Amino acid sequence: MTGYPETVANGGVLTIAASGVADSEVLIVGAGLAGLFLALELAPRPCVVISPAPLGQAASSAWAQGGLAAALDPLDSPDQHASDTVNAGSGLVDPVIARLIAEEGPARVRDLVMLGVPFDRTPDGALALSLEAAHSRPRVARVAGDLAGKAIMDALVAAVAASTHITVIEGVRAVGLLQDSNRRVAGVVLRDSSGTLTTQTARQTVLCTGGTGGLFQVTTNPREARGDAIAMTYEAGALIADVEFVQFHPTAIDIGRDPAPLATEALRGEGATLRNRDGTRFMANYHTLEELAPRDEVARAIHSERAAGRGAFLDCRTAVGTHFPEHFPTVFAACKSAGIDPRFDMIPIAPAAHYHMGGIVADFWGRSTLNGLSVCGECTSTGAHGANRLASNSLLEAVVFSHRIAQHLRDADLETPGPSAATVPASLPHDALQVLRGKMSAKCGVVRDAAGLGELMETIEILREAHGPARPLITAGLMATAALARKESRGGHFRSDFPETGAPERQYLLREFPVTTEEIAPA
Repeated sequence: MTGYPETVANGGVLTIAASGVADSEVLIVGAGLAGLFLALELAPRPCVVISPAPLGQAASSAWAQGGLAAALDPLDSPDQHASDTVNAGSGLVDPVIARLIAEEGPARVRDLVMLGVPFDRTPDGALALSLEAAHSRPRVARVAGDLAGKAIMDALVAAVAASTHITVIEGVRAVGLLQDSNRRVAGVVLRDSSGTLTTQTARQTVLCTGGTGGLFQVTTNPREARGDAIAMTYEAGALIADVEFVQFHPTAIDIGRDPAPLATEALRGEGATLRNRDGTRFMANYHTLEELAPRDEVARAIHSERAAGRGAFLDCRTAVGTHFPEHFPTVFAACKSAGIDPRFDMIPIAPAAHYHMGGIVADFWGRSTLNGLSVCGECTSTGAHGANRLASNSLLEAVVFSHRIAQHLRDADLETPGPSAATVPASLPHDALQVLRGKMSAKCGVVRDAAGLGELMETIEILREAHGPARPLITAGLMATAALARKESRGGHFRSDFPETGAPERQYLLREFPVTTEEIAPA
């Protein structure tokens, strides 16, 4: 690993070079569920895990409340689960991928049980399964009602600490992809809290860096989840797909916090209702499935009620009532910290950027279109989520693809890349980032139109002229471009100027590189 002082300033871009010697066999960038499960599954192959924060902290996985969806009930089946996944995805789910994750899901839940995850149990010892929106059967394995993400991460962190094949590097973020002369990915450039840049080279790099919620003013994600992997890989020449599709969780707790606490989908599965300020239930006016309608429908209904000045609230007083503290401790604590007692008070809610369905295109084994680079988790586009992710399928996709990537890499003969280099843009200053976040929520949020998206793109260009091609601006620009190009409404993407749904087509983005004379010259 070689260190460099960061000299990027005033919109400049620094180029950093690295030798052709690999520092590690497999380099995993990201320490959420996807990254840690992959590291464990790679045993005994040595690997290095890059974590921006101490393990278990600042990962979206730890905040997941609902749980992990899998066909574990005798009355359920992978066929039913796959069908629900396809139906929720508004025509863009790959049915082969839906079937793959549904079939492999139960085995991955059993893997987590073996790692010590204390999933809730019924009195007879079976896994207790919850019903969530758009699922035809109860199939969400959870922990203490709303602690699934934290419990899974706690178990994985403990297992990683006990593993001898895993090396963890904490307190650094990946800010650039190293590539050799053939554009093969050769590792990453890392930045620490002081701004010092270092290189970490590898025979195989895997990005497990999370989503894009931090690009929005109202989000349930860590603020650091700003789609850096999408920007880095796009700039490096990877194929990107469907980045216009963002899932806005309908029931973020509206108490003015950044990020916003989440009121889990499971509350509505338990019978909680949505009401406006005067106590009137409103979902029947928007969808026949009412509170259990797909998330995009519920989010738009709540957005409409709030825009009309009627407000929106989640009423758990009857459905959960006095059992709230023990059944949903995370939500209860968040409410109480803001002076709300959900046993007796309605919970104020608002839609918030929650999950990004699009991202870096990956195949059945998690391989990107760049040699030497695999991808896993929310930064990817595998075809599993389409235009609208089925609730609790995100943790499922992460463990299924982590397992498959490990199967592919564990005994593979990995190629050593040649000497490599990366370009690293300046960071986006805090004030500029806040301008971008506000504009993204207002113009690329639950409801979009051409005028608003055009205004957003003008803002992004102004910020780029002032601060250079910072990663958040690249990713936000790709999302705005894709949203403007998709002249229809589908799943999480709703255009008020194009409210009808058109033909189901995926949308791809690929950076064009100039062809040099050397590249086209005959051998």
